[in-house]
Amino acid sequence: MRKNIVAGNWKMNTDLQEGLKLAKEINALVAKGLNDSNTGVVIAPPYTHLATINEHIDREKICLAAQNCAAEAKGAYTGEVSVQMLKAVGVRAVILGHSERRAYYGETSEILLKKVKLVIENGLKPIFCCGEVLAERESNIHFNVVKEQIESVLFTLSAEDYKRVIIAYEPVWAIGTGKTASAEQAQEMHAFIRQLIVGKFGAEAANNTTILYGGSCKASNAKEIFSKPDVDGGLIGGASLVAEEFLGIVNAF
Repeated sequence: MRKNIVAGNWKMNTDLQEGLKLAKEINALVAKGLNDSNTGVVIAPPYTHLATINEHIDREKICLAAQNCAAEAKGAYTGEVSVQMLKAVGVRAVILGHSERRAYYGETSEILLKKVKLVIENGLKPIFCCGEVLAERESNIHFNVVKEQIESVLFTLSAEDYKRVIIAYEPVWAIGTGKTASAEQAQEMHAFIRQLIVGKFGAEAANNTTILYGGSCKASNAKEIFSKPDVDGGLIGGASLVAEEFLGIVNAF
């Protein structure tokens, strides 16, 4: 059975002390027990927090993730952080292709493919993000957009490498815009993605793929969204910055 996962993407929020306090609060709440033993918890703090937070969480119950990584293994790339560096401080997963990285930093499928391969080669899990913006949704090309994003990166992997991938669908138009994607819209796209995987890697691989929803999910609507058969958890932004709210989403399962 595929794993349910709730991943908290802290983005560029919290200084080190605030982040450590938040991580300790989440760790304490997780230690009290989760409602669903099949649900995994992931937190993705800023780079500067990773090494410190790794020393204060139960790694059996919480997976430490990074929000990004360099597209090169090492070298003269000022300001970049390599996968090997992340692995050395306890990181076990990396968020890649987030809509903000695509929009603000021009990350292309070519760049993301290099990153995905580096993450897998180093034994970590890529959390690969895909999703359409409002104009694409309104033009009714959202399925084509997501299909291209997935095929151009994930479908170039071997079947064995693909097994490490977690997918996160982000309806970009429903993040911080006041617009809301319904649970039905989330399910529709998740089911579409799973069928794409069936066509490439087969039914078993598709059934084993965890697909997260990344569109303004919070404790108040998580249960409805997570009840859909193809929604296996969430990639949570703002709500992951409050420990009780984040654990409320985790326990929606």
